[in-house]
Amino acid sequence: MFEWTKGGAYDEALRQKIRGWLDEDIGSGDITTETTIPAGAVSRAVIHVKESGMIAGIPVAKLVFDVVDSSLVFEAKVQDGDRVEKGTVIAVVEGSTHSLLTGERLALNLMQRLSGIATKTDQFVQALKGLPTRLVDTRKTTPGHRMLEKYAVRVGGGANHRFGLYDAVMIKDNHIKGAGGIRAAVAASRAQIPHTMKIEVEVESLEQMEEALASGADIIMFDNMPQPLMKEAVQRVKSAAPHVMLEASGGVSLDTIHSIAETGVDVISVGQLTYSFAALDISLDLNAPKGGAVK
Repeated sequence: MFEWTKGGAYDEALRQKIRGWLDEDIGSGDITTETTIPAGAVSRAVIHVKESGMIAGIPVAKLVFDVVDSSLVFEAKVQDGDRVEKGTVIAVVEGSTHSLLTGERLALNLMQRLSGIATKTDQFVQALKGLPTRLVDTRKTTPGHRMLEKYAVRVGGGANHRFGLYDAVMIKDNHIKGAGGIRAAVAASRAQIPHTMKIEVEVESLEQMEEALASGADIIMFDNMPQPLMKEAVQRVKSAAPHVMLEASGGVSLDTIHSIAETGVDVISVGQLTYSFAALDISLDLNAPKGGAVK
C-alpha cells in the first residue's frame, strides 16, 4: 500500500488544477446529461478495472468528484499501490447522477494515466529486484501534470529525480558547450548556488568523466554510454572518489535495466516511465439507483 501524502497546500494546489481541467471539459455545461437525465436523479456508480495492473490516483479521483459535488459519497475499495486483477471494483461513488456523469471522464482520465505510470514503474522496479540500484524518473512529463505523474512513479516503487529546473543543477551537453567546458560550467555554478545544492554533470565519454570528476561534480550521469565503457567508468570513479554518485540514463528498457545496474551505478533514470506508458483501462458504470446491488 502507498499512502497518499496529504497536506493543505498540496491538496489545494491539486484542487485548483482540477477546477481548470473541469472548466476545459464542462465549459458552459454538460449538455448531454442536462438534457437526458432528470435533475433530481440519484445513482450509484461502480469504478472497475478492465485489465490487470497497479492502481494510482484513487485520492485524485475522489478529489475530482468532491470538486464537482461535495455531496457525492466516494468509497475506495482499493488503495494506491495495490496490484489488482481484471474486473476488480476499485471504488463506488453515490449521489447526484448529473454530478457523477459530469466528473466521470476527468476522474477516469487521471486514474488511467496514473495507474499506467505506476504499473510501468512497478515493472522496472521488479526488473531491478535484488540489486541496490535506485530507479528514478525524469522531467519528461506531461505539462501541467508533473506533480501527479511523479506521484504515480513513487506509487509504483520508483523515486523522483529533480522536479524542475529550480531544485538541482544538471549540467548537460548544451550547458557544457555554452560555458566552454565542464570545468568552466561546474566552477561557475558552484560559485553561485547554495552550499546545500548538488551539481550533476552529464558525460558521454571517459574523457568527460575524468573532467567532471576533476571539477568536483557531486553526481556524474553516464548518458547513452555503452555498458562495457560504463562499467570501466564506474570502476574508475569508485576507486578515485567513492562519494560521487553515479547515474545511468538513455536507452534504458526492461530488457537492459538489470545489466545496466550490474555495472555498479547508483541510480538509473528512465524517461519512458512518464512519457511512454499504456494507460490502464478503467471504466465507470452507473450500476443502479442508490441502494442497488453492485454487479
